[in-house]
Amino acid sequence: MMGRKALAAAAVCVWLSTMAMAQAPNTLTPKEKQEGWQLLFNGQDLKGWHSYLENGTGSDWSVVDGTIQLKKTNQDPAADYADLVTDGEYTNFDLKLEWKARPCIDSGVMFYVHESPEYKNTYDTGVEMQIADLACTVPDSRVLKERSGDIFDMISDPVEWVRPAGEWNQFEIIADQGHLQLFQNGHKVIDTQLWDANWEQLIAGTKFAHFPGYSKYHTGHISLQGTEPKGDPGVKLCFRNIMIRPL
Repeated sequence: MMGRKALAAAAVCVWLSTMAMAQAPNTLTPKEKQEGWQLLFNGQDLKGWHSYLENGTGSDWSVVDGTIQLKKTNQDPAADYADLVTDGEYTNFDLKLEWKARPCIDSGVMFYVHESPEYKNTYDTGVEMQIADLACTVPDSRVLKERSGDIFDMISDPVEWVRPAGEWNQFEIIADQGHLQLFQNGHKVIDTQLWDANWEQLIAGTKFAHFPGYSKYHTGHISLQGTEPKGDPGVKLCFRNIMIRPL
């Protein structure tokens, strides 16, 4: 029969083994590499990203402790926190990322963003999976189709799976031949079809009916929104573990 000291030593060994097996942030496992996953963020710098319609990135964006961090005041010029977009463009893909935010955040992850001077903003063309604090983002957290995990202004899920401000959340966006599935913290929140008659009918009932380029492009950039001027100044938003698998 194993004594108490031996049991304690075994428990420590198991704990150390588990810690050693834990995956470091912003890395891929051999299995993920085999499956075709690619990192969009290396954990060290903003290589592979730029501000929309710019060559570099705004001064409010930086990399701190392995995360893409947005630190801003509500009076910063828009150029400082302009939305980040990937250098590359994607058609059919599976995108995963994690985000953490301050209370009252209002942001989002966009895809199929067409970068052109013809369009002033990323959301003129891109479809947005909304990021909003559950408690105090006004009015978004009080409005269906504008809560975290929704397709902004288009489709809402009846259940909010977002975690309290300050905790990490996981988003997954799967877009394959127009079939769009959105997941928040492991829960499927949206399952719809882009570009069919029903999608066009949805657009007709929103502000995007007046956006001639909205969701018209079947290939485009991934974008991290620089947030609206809401909430307290400081570190507003962090992203990490951003990876994509072309389908």
